[in-house]
Amino acid sequence: MLRTLFRKHALATAVRKEGSSQTEIHHFIKLARNYSTPVLNSSMIPHVQTSDFTKYGGKYTVTLIPGDGIGQETTSAVKTVFKAANVPIEWEQFDVTGTSNEEDALFKKSVESLKRNNVALKGILFTPITKLAHSSFNVSIRKNLDIYASLVLIKNVRGCPSRHKDVDFALIRENTEGEYSGLEHQSYPGVVESLKIVTRAKTERIARFAFDYALKNGRKKITCVHKANIMKLGDGLFLNTCREVAKEYELTGIKFEDMIVDNCSMQLVSKPQQFDVMVMPNLYGNIVSNVGAALVGGAGIIPGCNIGKDLALFEPGCRHVGKDIQGHNKANPTAMILSGVMMLRHLGLDDHAVKISNALYKTIEMGSARTLDMGGTATTTDFTLAVVSNL
Repeated sequence: MLRTLFRKHALATAVRKEGSSQTEIHHFIKLARNYSTPVLNSSMIPHVQTSDFTKYGGKYTVTLIPGDGIGQETTSAVKTVFKAANVPIEWEQFDVTGTSNEEDALFKKSVESLKRNNVALKGILFTPITKLAHSSFNVSIRKNLDIYASLVLIKNVRGCPSRHKDVDFALIRENTEGEYSGLEHQSYPGVVESLKIVTRAKTERIARFAFDYALKNGRKKITCVHKANIMKLGDGLFLNTCREVAKEYELTGIKFEDMIVDNCSMQLVSKPQQFDVMVMPNLYGNIVSNVGAALVGGAGIIPGCNIGKDLALFEPGCRHVGKDIQGHNKANPTAMILSGVMMLRHLGLDDHAVKISNALYKTIEMGSARTLDMGGTATTTDFTLAVVSNL
């Protein structure tokens, strides 16, 4: 098995060196099935079977949840580009809003659609702060369906103004527990207890996912981000479990290190090039993904996805609804389009994925249709049509 691991690692490293241009999008590998139970199975890459997805008349049926804020505008851009590229997809759209009641029938239908189709493209759903009984629909979907791994790609895009150069790291975040467990109560007026849940089983699962992702994508180093110096039991369990998993991968040559989250924040803004793959609990992942986005051009260009044993949900890597620019035709649809490209690779539609990503990167590099966040004046519509013209 170790010989197989070495061969795969060497091949992945060679491919990554050869394919390091801005048109590169990491191939989305369906790793999650290896970890339905915490058993190491590093030498296998499960093949994506077309039977895993709903398909009629040669077209895949994909659940589409545009989300709140700019979601309708950015998903409309995806639909326009996909149609122009003749992508064989039929959308099953649900205009769910995060301001609805938790028992909203449309929300339930969207979840049933995702369970039926096994794949979805989603915008960000707004979560009210003031409604105490209102849980986040974004979190509910991931927890209830055990969509446990979040993958966000932080990488410079040629032609997009950024604070740093040569940034290229993957952020892997545990999606279902930690501070987002939603278990809090007021034990006495003015005293609130909020529970942070960390389990060995789920930490093993996300750690092995991170190491296998690194192995199969030619990545050389994994950084575990934590606060174990203070939360010695909770984050201590996360860190120690990651260390134990790292020992199983020592012979692959992947380096493992750990970093306290506050130091990590400083290192990110001073020397982000040092990071390759980062693995961390829920809240830290949310914060670091936003810091990472600011390093390379903002939330508008960062793609992401969330996966479980059978389900894959693709959404922008930075979870902002953009309510301040909603309806102004100013949103940058790059993050949503690239999330859609990752989805196409997941479906096995690599030719379409390459065609669309090339057109997108060409549009940004040419600079003739830059949206406001990229220093231009182009509208969402202008940018979308420019991508279509570059197909």
